[in-house]
Amino acid sequence: MDPISDKELREIVERVVRRTLGEQPAVGLEPTPAPPVPAQIAAEPTRPSEPAAKPVVAIGADHGGFALKEALKPFLTELGYSVSDCGTQDKNPVDYPDFALSVARMVSQGNAWRGIMIDGAGIGSCMVANKVPGVRAALCYDYATAVHSREHHDANVLTLGASLIGEALARQIVQTWLATAFAGGRHIPRIEKIVAVEKQYLK
Repeated sequence: MDPISDKELREIVERVVRRTLGEQPAVGLEPTPAPPVPAQIAAEPTRPSEPAAKPVVAIGADHGGFALKEALKPFLTELGYSVSDCGTQDKNPVDYPDFALSVARMVSQGNAWRGIMIDGAGIGSCMVANKVPGVRAALCYDYATAVHSREHHDANVLTLGASLIGEALARQIVQTWLATAFAGGRHIPRIEKIVAVEKQYLK
Protein backbone atom coordinates (compact mmCIF):
# COMPACT_ATOMS: atom_id res chain seq x y z
CA MET A 1 0.00 0.00 0.00
CA ASP A 2 1.43 3.39 -1.08
CA PRO A 3 1.91 5.93 1.69
CA ILE A 4 -0.52 8.89 1.90
CA SER A 5 0.90 11.97 0.19
CA ASP A 6 1.08 15.36 1.91
CA LYS A 7 -1.57 16.72 -0.48
CA GLU A 8 -3.98 13.89 0.27
CA LEU A 9 -3.39 14.29 4.00
CA ARG A 10 -4.18 18.04 3.80
CA GLU A 11 -7.39 17.29 1.90
CA ILE A 12 -8.46 14.80 4.57
CA VAL A 13 -7.82 17.31 7.33
CA GLU A 14 -9.72 20.06 5.44
CA ARG A 15 -12.76 17.81 4.98
CA VAL A 16 -12.77 16.88 8.66
CA VAL A 17 -12.58 20.56 9.64
CA ARG A 18 -15.44 21.53 7.25
CA ARG A 19 -17.66 18.75 8.58
CA THR A 20 -16.88 19.69 12.17
CA LEU A 21 -17.81 23.33 11.47
CA GLY A 22 -20.93 22.32 9.53
CA GLU A 23 -19.63 23.65 6.23
CA GLN A 24 -20.48 22.02 2.90
CA PRO A 25 -18.27 21.83 -0.19
CA ALA A 26 -18.80 24.56 -2.80
CA VAL A 27 -21.58 23.87 -5.35
CA GLY A 28 -20.35 21.90 -8.32
CA LEU A 29 -17.31 20.67 -6.49
CA GLU A 30 -17.36 17.08 -5.41
CA PRO A 31 -15.30 16.24 -2.37
CA THR A 32 -12.09 14.45 -3.20
CA PRO A 33 -12.45 10.76 -2.49
CA ALA A 34 -10.48 9.75 0.54
CA PRO A 35 -7.47 7.61 -0.30
CA PRO A 36 -7.48 4.03 0.92
CA VAL A 37 -6.50 3.78 4.56
CA PRO A 38 -3.40 1.66 5.08
CA ALA A 39 -4.18 -1.74 6.55
CA GLN A 40 -2.16 -1.08 9.69
CA ILE A 41 -4.37 1.95 10.43
CA ALA A 42 -7.70 0.50 9.31
CA ALA A 43 -7.36 -2.69 11.30
CA GLU A 44 -8.97 -2.86 14.71
CA PRO A 45 -6.41 -3.00 17.52
CA THR A 46 -5.77 -6.53 18.65
CA ARG A 47 -6.95 -7.12 22.18
CA PRO A 48 -5.25 -9.78 24.30
CA SER A 49 -7.49 -12.73 24.92
CA GLU A 50 -8.72 -13.19 28.46
CA PRO A 51 -7.13 -16.13 30.29
CA ALA A 52 -9.37 -19.12 30.86
CA ALA A 53 -9.00 -18.69 34.62
CA LYS A 54 -7.41 -16.12 36.88
CA PRO A 55 -4.30 -17.30 38.74
CA VAL A 56 -5.20 -18.28 42.29
CA VAL A 57 -3.29 -16.65 45.12
CA ALA A 58 -3.74 -18.28 48.52
CA ILE A 59 -3.47 -15.81 51.38
CA GLY A 60 -3.41 -16.40 55.11
CA ALA A 61 -2.58 -14.65 58.35
CA ASP A 62 -2.57 -15.00 62.11
CA HIS A 63 -4.17 -12.39 64.35
CA GLY A 64 -1.15 -10.11 63.94
CA GLY A 65 -1.48 -10.12 60.15
CA PHE A 66 -5.26 -10.21 59.89
CA ALA A 67 -5.75 -6.48 59.19
CA LEU A 68 -3.08 -6.46 56.46
CA LYS A 69 -4.54 -9.62 54.91
CA GLU A 70 -7.93 -7.99 54.69
CA ALA A 71 -6.39 -4.88 53.09
CA LEU A 72 -4.47 -6.94 50.51
CA LYS A 73 -7.38 -9.13 49.38
CA PRO A 74 -9.19 -6.45 47.33
CA PHE A 75 -5.83 -5.24 46.03
CA LEU A 76 -5.07 -8.73 44.69
CA THR A 77 -8.48 -8.80 43.03
CA GLU A 78 -7.74 -5.44 41.38
CA LEU A 79 -4.49 -6.88 40.04
CA GLY A 80 -6.47 -9.65 38.34
CA TYR A 81 -5.93 -12.58 40.70
CA SER A 82 -8.43 -14.95 42.25
CA VAL A 83 -8.02 -14.92 46.03
CA SER A 84 -8.35 -17.98 48.26
CA ASP A 85 -8.52 -16.92 51.92
CA CYS A 86 -7.02 -19.52 54.25
CA GLY A 87 -7.86 -17.55 57.42
CA THR A 88 -7.79 -16.37 60.11
CA GLN A 89 -11.08 -14.50 59.97
CA ASP A 90 -10.75 -12.16 62.95
CA LYS A 91 -8.24 -10.69 65.41
CA ASN A 92 -8.65 -13.35 68.08
CA PRO A 93 -5.30 -14.96 69.02
CA VAL A 94 -4.37 -17.97 66.88
CA ASP A 95 -1.19 -19.89 66.01
CA TYR A 96 0.55 -18.84 62.79
CA PRO A 97 1.79 -22.38 61.91
CA ASP A 98 -1.77 -23.52 61.24
CA PHE A 99 -2.41 -20.88 58.60
CA ALA A 100 1.08 -20.92 57.10
CA LEU A 101 0.64 -24.65 56.59
CA SER A 102 -2.72 -24.15 54.87
CA VAL A 103 -1.25 -21.61 52.44
CA ALA A 104 1.83 -23.74 51.75
CA ARG A 105 -0.24 -26.86 51.14
CA MET A 106 -2.40 -25.08 48.58
CA VAL A 107 0.72 -24.13 46.63
CA SER A 108 2.40 -27.52 47.06
CA GLN A 109 -0.68 -29.40 45.90
CA GLY A 110 -1.20 -27.14 42.88
CA ASN A 111 -4.43 -25.59 44.15
CA ALA A 112 -2.85 -22.13 44.17
CA TRP A 113 -0.38 -20.51 41.81
CA ARG A 114 1.34 -18.56 44.61
CA GLY A 115 0.85 -18.08 48.33
CA ILE A 116 1.11 -15.14 50.73
CA MET A 117 1.26 -15.54 54.51
CA ILE A 118 1.30 -12.68 57.01
CA ASP A 119 2.16 -12.74 60.70
CA GLY A 120 3.78 -10.24 63.04
CA ALA A 121 7.33 -10.58 61.71
CA GLY A 122 6.96 -13.04 58.83
CA ILE A 123 9.79 -15.21 60.14
CA GLY A 124 7.90 -18.06 61.78
CA SER A 125 5.51 -18.43 58.86
CA CYS A 126 8.46 -18.65 56.48
CA MET A 127 9.95 -21.47 58.56
CA VAL A 128 6.67 -23.38 58.56
CA ALA A 129 6.02 -22.97 54.84
CA ASN A 130 9.49 -24.18 53.94
CA LYS A 131 8.81 -27.49 55.70
CA VAL A 132 6.22 -28.34 53.04
CA PRO A 133 7.66 -30.21 50.02
CA GLY A 134 7.68 -28.15 46.84
CA VAL A 135 7.48 -24.82 48.65
CA ARG A 136 10.17 -22.15 48.51
CA ALA A 137 9.02 -19.45 50.89
CA ALA A 138 10.73 -16.09 51.16
CA LEU A 139 10.37 -13.35 53.76
CA CYS A 140 10.43 -10.05 51.89
CA TYR A 141 10.55 -6.61 53.43
CA ASP A 142 11.28 -4.30 50.48
CA TYR A 143 11.28 -4.05 46.68
CA ALA A 144 14.76 -5.55 46.30
CA THR A 145 14.02 -8.70 48.30
CA ALA A 146 10.75 -9.19 46.42
CA VAL A 147 12.55 -9.11 43.06
CA HIS A 148 15.51 -11.20 44.24
CA SER A 149 13.38 -13.95 45.77
CA ARG A 150 11.54 -14.43 42.48
CA GLU A 151 14.34 -13.89 39.94
CA HIS A 152 16.98 -15.97 41.73
CA HIS A 153 15.06 -18.43 43.88
CA ASP A 154 11.70 -18.87 42.12
CA ALA A 155 9.94 -18.39 45.47
CA ASN A 156 6.32 -19.51 45.39
CA VAL A 157 5.26 -18.39 48.87
CA LEU A 158 5.76 -14.87 50.19
CA THR A 159 5.75 -14.11 53.90
CA LEU A 160 5.30 -10.63 55.31
CA GLY A 161 5.72 -9.11 58.75
CA ALA A 162 2.74 -6.89 59.45
CA SER A 163 4.45 -5.21 62.40
CA LEU A 164 7.51 -4.37 60.30
CA ILE A 165 6.00 -2.88 57.13
CA GLY A 166 3.03 -0.64 56.37
CA GLU A 167 0.21 -1.27 53.95
CA ALA A 168 1.70 0.84 51.14
CA LEU A 169 5.00 -1.03 51.22
CA ALA A 170 3.18 -4.36 51.48
CA ARG A 171 1.24 -3.53 48.31
CA GLN A 172 4.46 -2.69 46.47
CA ILE A 173 6.13 -5.90 47.63
CA VAL A 174 3.13 -8.07 46.71
CA GLN A 175 2.65 -6.51 43.27
CA THR A 176 6.37 -6.77 42.47
CA TRP A 177 6.70 -10.30 43.78
CA LEU A 178 3.73 -11.58 41.80
CA ALA A 179 4.82 -9.86 38.59
CA THR A 180 8.50 -10.84 38.67
CA ALA A 181 9.46 -13.89 36.61
CA PHE A 182 12.09 -16.46 37.50
CA ALA A 183 15.28 -15.60 35.60
CA GLY A 184 16.29 -19.21 34.97
CA GLY A 185 19.77 -19.66 33.47
CA ARG A 186 22.50 -20.00 36.09
CA HIS A 187 19.88 -20.14 38.85
CA ILE A 188 18.29 -23.39 37.63
CA PRO A 189 21.02 -25.74 38.90
CA ARG A 190 20.88 -24.01 42.28
CA ILE A 191 17.14 -24.53 42.55
CA GLU A 192 17.67 -28.16 41.55
CA LYS A 193 20.10 -28.53 44.45
CA ILE A 194 17.53 -27.09 46.84
CA VAL A 195 15.03 -29.66 45.57
CA ALA A 196 17.64 -32.43 45.90
CA VAL A 197 18.23 -31.55 49.55
CA GLU A 198 14.49 -31.62 50.15
CA LYS A 199 14.19 -35.05 48.57
CA GLN A 200 16.86 -36.46 50.88
CA TYR A 201 14.56 -35.92 53.84
CA LEU A 202 11.39 -37.19 52.19
CA LYS A 203 12.57 -40.80 52.39
